[in-house]
Amino acid sequence: MDIIRLRALRGPNLWGRHTAMEATIACPRSERTLADFPGIEARVQTRFPALGALRAAGEATAIPLPELIAIAALSLQNSAGCPVTFYRCASTVEDGVYQVVVEYSEEAVGRLAFEQALALYYAARDDLPFDAADALARLRALDEDERLGPSTGAIVDAAVARGIPYRRLTSGSLVQFGWGARQRRIQAAEIDRTSAIAESIAQDKQLTKQLLLAAGVPVPEGRPVNDAESAWTAAQEIMRHSGSSVVIKPQDGNQGKGVTVDIRSREAVLAAYAMAANISDDVLVERYFPGHDFRLLVVGDRLVAAARRDPPQVIGDGQQSIRALVEAVNRDPRRGEGHATSLTKIRLDEIALATLRHQRLTPESVPSQGQRVVLRNNANLSTGGTATDVTDDVHPQLAARAIAAATMVGLDICGVDVVCGTVTRPLEAQGGGIVEVNAAPGLRMHLAPSYGKGRAVGEAIIEQLFPAGKNGRIPLVAVAGTNGKTTTVRLIAHLQTVAGRRVGMTTTDGVYIAGRRIDSGDCSGPKSARNVLLHPDVDAAVLETARGGILREGLAFDHCDVAVVTNIGLGDHLGLNYITTVEDLAVVKRVIVDNVAPTGMTVLNAADPIVARKAAYCPSAVTFFAADGHHPVLASHRARQQRVVFRDGVELVAAEGEVVARFPLADIPLTHAGALTFQVENVMAAIAAVWALGLDWATVRRGLASFISDAATVPGRFNVFDYRGATLIADYGHNPDAIVALVRAVEVMPGKRRTAVISAAGDRRDEDIRHQSQLLGAVFDRLVLYEDACQRGRAPGETLALLREGLAGATRTQIVEEIHGEFRAIDQALAGLAPGDLCLILIDQIEEALAHIAQRVAAG
Repeated sequence: MDIIRLRALRGPNLWGRHTAMEATIACPRSERTLADFPGIEARVQTRFPALGALRAAGEATAIPLPELIAIAALSLQNSAGCPVTFYRCASTVEDGVYQVVVEYSEEAVGRLAFEQALALYYAARDDLPFDAADALARLRALDEDERLGPSTGAIVDAAVARGIPYRRLTSGSLVQFGWGARQRRIQAAEIDRTSAIAESIAQDKQLTKQLLLAAGVPVPEGRPVNDAESAWTAAQEIMRHSGSSVVIKPQDGNQGKGVTVDIRSREAVLAAYAMAANISDDVLVERYFPGHDFRLLVVGDRLVAAARRDPPQVIGDGQQSIRALVEAVNRDPRRGEGHATSLTKIRLDEIALATLRHQRLTPESVPSQGQRVVLRNNANLSTGGTATDVTDDVHPQLAARAIAAATMVGLDICGVDVVCGTVTRPLEAQGGGIVEVNAAPGLRMHLAPSYGKGRAVGEAIIEQLFPAGKNGRIPLVAVAGTNGKTTTVRLIAHLQTVAGRRVGMTTTDGVYIAGRRIDSGDCSGPKSARNVLLHPDVDAAVLETARGGILREGLAFDHCDVAVVTNIGLGDHLGLNYITTVEDLAVVKRVIVDNVAPTGMTVLNAADPIVARKAAYCPSAVTFFAADGHHPVLASHRARQQRVVFRDGVELVAAEGEVVARFPLADIPLTHAGALTFQVENVMAAIAAVWALGLDWATVRRGLASFISDAATVPGRFNVFDYRGATLIADYGHNPDAIVALVRAVEVMPGKRRTAVISAAGDRRDEDIRHQSQLLGAVFDRLVLYEDACQRGRAPGETLALLREGLAGATRTQIVEEIHGEFRAIDQALAGLAPGDLCLILIDQIEEALAHIAQRVAAG
């Protein structure tokens, strides 16, 4: 059994809405089901008992072995602390090949879980050992490295609860909320509008004190020093003036590093200076405030949480050493390394040893029953301290001082460090003060305090970013189908542009932002869609959503406002990625329908039976469109007072029970006054989409009238040229349905003699390639067949041979020519044209071919 391919589905996908790993697994004939390996279940469970039962008692042993891999990958993640629940195992059309899908919470963890699950299976199969403890330890360690920390995670959770989309921009804590022009960003507990100047001020403790004094906020007296002797001089001045001991700390430190408190002797001051100088070149000597260390969290203009922080400490029992007591405390499951858990383990490092020496103790000392032993002079959680929630106890005047401090420094989210006896009284009444303000403060002491209740600080920060009623979303339209996607996308984008919106658009031609192309090539996948949603100049997004991207990675968004399915017809790209039938293809195209917002709209082609059936799966309302206003699906939908768009003679009609708008086809250049039926369908789909987005009808009419069907506006979509009196039509039609639509269009156009230039993509099925030339053979007098260097896996001449086979029995074609190279084929066709002729050129390299045709037209 081997994993042929393992890929991450990072958004809603063919299997569901879960992020998931999808593995394609090939099994030899001897390894297909549990029955092929009697006892394999017991051998796997022996090596990994947490796996549990693979099947219910008495259930058939025909369960595929790859399902064992899926269950093991799921169980490994759960046992490592990753809450995942979904898996799926499905056979493919290839004998012995299965697709196994397992949900993940962190992509790297999901990949490792698959690898470990396969290793577990091999160990059980070959009767080899499997170190389950090591596998779980690796998964836990990787999960801790990969997942968001508690502060960022709480903010993300609050955003998700509000329906605000998010995207992690780095492997760290930089996160985007919302899309396009409405996006906001955070990094840990710091938001995008926090200025670098405010952050710089907060790091400069002496400057912070000066500003707070100007705001009337009590702060400790003190000054910066630049050597040990001047530190002792400053300490003496402060002690004489205040009668208090002193604190020595780095001027731009954090997390309590290099801070020494409550010192009086020259020896202690000199040692403290040396410790602080190792952290920063600038050192502060300040008055020591007796009392407790409190952290007040200010978000915007309000206090949202407060906690008393106690330094890392142990309580003696008269029997155990300090080292043993620390080990016992560290066994608390809430304590871990770093910031990933609610508490951090206490470290017996040099700072702890120095603190013990100050108390005339060592790690081997045995404190008496009830004796309190402090292991650090600061109370930061990151060094092993604990927190007790005191939010409800904070005096209004003390809260006002904290808010004033944050405002004076300019921090939107601010951790204010206060030292005083109690938070129930004003600072001035008890001789306390604010000793520091902190940008990007840690939130875990407020989220999960050691004692007391957690506070909704994530929600408070999200409210600061997105006021009530705002979710950071921009109007998003996703378009899928076999044909017409790109034209429909371009038209929907154009109509919104006319409405004054800056539109981001992805198509098979590139990525466009406000009309400017920023990327070229086939950009109809999730990567390009994410780039549009990332761009700050985008007010609305219209995304061509191709099958390949959905299968490869899933959607780039959690849900859209409008989903449009233009058609399915005979399908395209069948036979690739185990999508072998039109029904299979319809399921893939349905992914955008499944993920429309309940308040959104799904736009479906009523005349395509497979598309029309998607209405049964829609979580939203549906708008049907069809050329025939009396089509049963459309008519019954209209009778229920639902939205429809249809053709009524020389007009298009939008109706919701009663007619609400009419659009003369003569005023819509894209349709050639209604002659191009496939463009009429594209226009109806676009009208339905922008109707759902709330565009007014006057704007829609102006937009339809100004959308010109030329090579610049809709490249490769029925672009018409005049060449020496002959009519040239360039189109990117590349499947039988597209060619049927083109044939219908050119049949009603004048043309003495008709020529077509055609090739075919090598990754289409043989029957699809034959069908294309068969359709043209009934309408065109002359065919120029061409083949280029890139045949997508086919041998030279193979595509031309299939096209030739399709012309067997052609009813009209008399002349067939074969050319190597697209541009040479175009030139060959043009050379044989006379005034009044018509030539359809089915181009492959859209931009290059259109430029070549334009050059020939200009020269002619």
